[in-house]
Formats: sequence, C-alpha cells, structure tokens
Amino acid sequence: MSNLRAGVRVELIDRLKPDVRDIVRDGARRLPHLAYADVRLEITEAKSATAENGGGKSSSDDYAFGLGVRVLAGDRALAPGYLGLTLGAADVEDLPRVIRDALERAYRRALVNAEMKADAREKFGPLGAALADTRLHPIDVREDTVAAVYEKDPRAVRIEDILAYTVDVSRRVAAVDRRLTYNWIATLTQLSRELFASSEGSLIDQAFALTQGSCSLVGMSGAVSQELYDVLGHQRGWEILERGVDEPLIRFPAFPEFCLELAREAVALSSAPALPTSPREVVVVTDPHYNTLVSHEIIGHPVELDRALKMETAYAGRSWLLSGLAEHQVGKQIASPLVTAFSDPGLPGYGHYRYDHEGTPARRVVHIADGVFRGFMNSRQTAALFGGQPNGHYKATEPAMVPLIRMSNTVFAGGDRDPRDIVREVEHGYYIAGHRIPSIAESRENFRISARRVYEIEKGELGRLYRDGGIAADSRDYLMNVDAVGSDFLLYPIPNCGKGQPMQTKKLGNGGPTMRSRARVIGS
Repeated sequence: MSNLRAGVRVELIDRLKPDVRDIVRDGARRLPHLAYADVRLEITEAKSATAENGGGKSSSDDYAFGLGVRVLAGDRALAPGYLGLTLGAADVEDLPRVIRDALERAYRRALVNAEMKADAREKFGPLGAALADTRLHPIDVREDTVAAVYEKDPRAVRIEDILAYTVDVSRRVAAVDRRLTYNWIATLTQLSRELFASSEGSLIDQAFALTQGSCSLVGMSGAVSQELYDVLGHQRGWEILERGVDEPLIRFPAFPEFCLELAREAVALSSAPALPTSPREVVVVTDPHYNTLVSHEIIGHPVELDRALKMETAYAGRSWLLSGLAEHQVGKQIASPLVTAFSDPGLPGYGHYRYDHEGTPARRVVHIADGVFRGFMNSRQTAALFGGQPNGHYKATEPAMVPLIRMSNTVFAGGDRDPRDIVREVEHGYYIAGHRIPSIAESRENFRISARRVYEIEKGELGRLYRDGGIAADSRDYLMNVDAVGSDFLLYPIPNCGKGQPMQTKKLGNGGPTMRSRARVIGS
C-alpha cells in the first residue's frame, strides 16, 4: 500500500472529530446571520472484483473520501447554501483549513441565496410571498458513536483472494448447462465511516460494513433467451459470501449456491412458454421477493415527502398520495384492512442505520396502518412544512451530494397466514415469484412489474411454469383487493435505487410476506 493510500483510512475520523466540532461551533459564533450549519465527512475503503464467463474481468482496492457542508443564513430572508467536495490523500494534512474554507463558501452561497429570495419576495407580490424562509423542525441533539458489525474486516481480505473467489464462482456457473451462454459475477466488500457535526451540538460517528455479491446471466434454448439478475448482501463482512445468512428476517445461501440456483432457473425459464395475458383481473399470489419491488415502487417512492411536495417533479414525478397541502390521502382508506406498510431503519440489512444525514435519530414511520394511510418519510425541512416529527430519512449516497428523502427498509408488514394455505385456497390463479423490472406511472398510481417466474395455480396446486410475465394494476385497487397476508416476512437488498439530479444511487432494503390480491397478468 502506498503512503498516499495509507493516509486515508477510516481511523482518520478519530483525528478529525475535535477539529470538525470546533470549526462548526466557531462558524456559528463568528459568521453574522448564520442560523444553522452542519458538516458531513465520509471515508469508505472498498475492494471489489468482477468475472465474466469464467475469466477475470476487473478488480479494485480503493477508497472514497468526501465532504459536505450545509448552511442556513440570511438577513432579510433565510436560505440554504451547500458545498460538496471530493477529497484525496493530498488533503489529509490540511483538512481543518479545507473544512473551514468549505464552511465559509457554503455560508456565502446561503447569503446570496437569501438576498435573491428577499428581492423576489418584494418584486413578485403574492407569488413572491410563497418563498418562505428555510426552517428545520427541532430534533433531539445527540453525541454518539456507532460501530460497524462484521467478523471479517473487509480491509483484511486480500484483493487477490477476492478476484480468485469471483472467478471460481463464474466458472462453476458456466459449467451448469451448455444453454447458459453468458454470466457476469461481481463481489464487493467495504468499510465506511461517517462523521456528522452540527451547530446545534450534534456529533455523530457511524461506521458500516457492507458486503455484496451480484450475478447476471443468460440462458438460451433455441430462439428463446432469459436474462436474470439478482444480488445478495448485508451490512456484514466477507463471511456472508462464504457461508450465507440465516437470520429471522434475512436468509440466503452461500454466494456460489445462490448463483448456481439462479443459473438453473435461467435454463428452466428458457424452455418454458411465455405467459399469456389475461383479458381481465385474476387471483394472484405474490411471493416475498416479488413484493420487495412492489413495496419499493408503489409504497416507498410515493411516501418520500420531497417527491409528494413536488420538489422533484421535473425529473422523477409526483405522488398520488398528496395533491396539495390540503388535498391528500392521510387518514383515508387506501388499502385492505389486512395491509400495513412502514419504513424502519432499525431493521437489519442494507437499510439499517441509527441516524440520518442531518443527525435525526432514525425511527419507524408507519405509512399504512390496517389499510389507512398515515404518513410520509421526511426530512427536518419537509416536517416543518407538512407537520409531524422528523423521522430520520434524509440521506445522501456520498457527502458531496445534497441529501434527499430516501427509503431505509420500506416493507409490507407480515400477517398470520401460512403461505401454503394462501395458495391452497385458490381455485384458479397465478403464483408470481421473484421481481424483475418495474414500469410505474408518473405519480405511482398504477404499475406494471415483471416477475422472474409465474406458475399457474389449479385447485390449490402450483402448475405450469411460465416465463416473461408479471402483473399490471391500479395501485389503490391492488392494495384494496388484498385478502390474505402470509407470515413469511423477509427482507431483501436493493443495490441500485436511483433518485435525484445529479443521480444518486443508494443501497437500501425492501421486503414483505406472501400476499394475495387481484390483477391482470401480462405476458411478453
């Protein structure tokens, strides 16, 4: 390891803590009209490898180091100023000055922003009056240190061993069947540490381990090809790839077996017929893996309050749950009484954290309780606008980015039914297993989500396997028609949730149990 690389380790946060605290406190005392400031620092040390068709493709042993600053300031108005920097080893010895300069630049941006806001208020009458001061809802100020959880420190695994392991998995997948025409295998293990300090007095130090395995492959029979992709992962060390995970809410096999199972599935699907489209709604039973994407798309994104308040309409759409501050679905029945859905950073997996990126203690927020819509994920600013307590869902994928309201673990709650009985009660319908690709309306009021596998249900038994199918439905109608919820709740990782402009790709968790409803099944 080079001297430059050795200078950027997560342990650097220990050295920076006192400086960051003092810089923020000093700025709050010294800078006129500064109402609030926070600083975020993050260091990630990561190792990864990819293999393709049994051969090594790439490997990486690298770090990421970044800084983000937010200031609220102004005289005639109060407005935000942001600054984000990607840092490197050359910045280490001069970091206090770098952070101090970044705070000053964000402060000057806030002052300019505030003056422009005040001028617009005076110039544009009733329209200008809509430019409100930027306010943050109060939170409990904390000082805390949260350690990462792992058995094998991601930094202790040799990059040569990671590449060899990845290549071996790719070779084993290629040997499953001659009808497997392509495979791509990727592994990642990393350790991150985040420091947050605010002028209110928060000083939060959180560390996270994360390990992931990805498998993409193509099975082909004649002219029919099936491309499948899936990922396993957890906030743990390299050990999860070697032996899998068997926890109450997260279960998957060792990574080689995970990939081999997916390979066998691709071969079987390439020989299966395409699902015929139903002319009308039919009974559908959806498994936990499929409901992972349903919860993500028709619950998770519509309950992000920045989206609902039209803050991201231009590039990502709106939410059918809120048309205006006085016209929304809060308190209204939008689903069957059997449906409860929530977001909970306290659950394990990719969506777990103790504090979000403005220092808010994370907590469960219930979106749907017994079919009634209850509320949104929020930030301190949107909580001040819409009401309610901040619930800790303001996150950025890297410190140089402005945080956005993001899912943590957003899920359908489990029920009390045996999933086998839910299927046995169906005279005729379809069992929808594994998610693939979503297609969602602009306000998420209807959806089409494809599945990896679809089985016909005849007299309570799973029958013929179909490929290239899924379901399409109106979101409210689909949720209102739920008549059975299983006890088999599971969490799954989502490695690539995109949001924002510029795009921020976040890792998070989704999940749910087996559920039964009605929808049209849609074929290829």
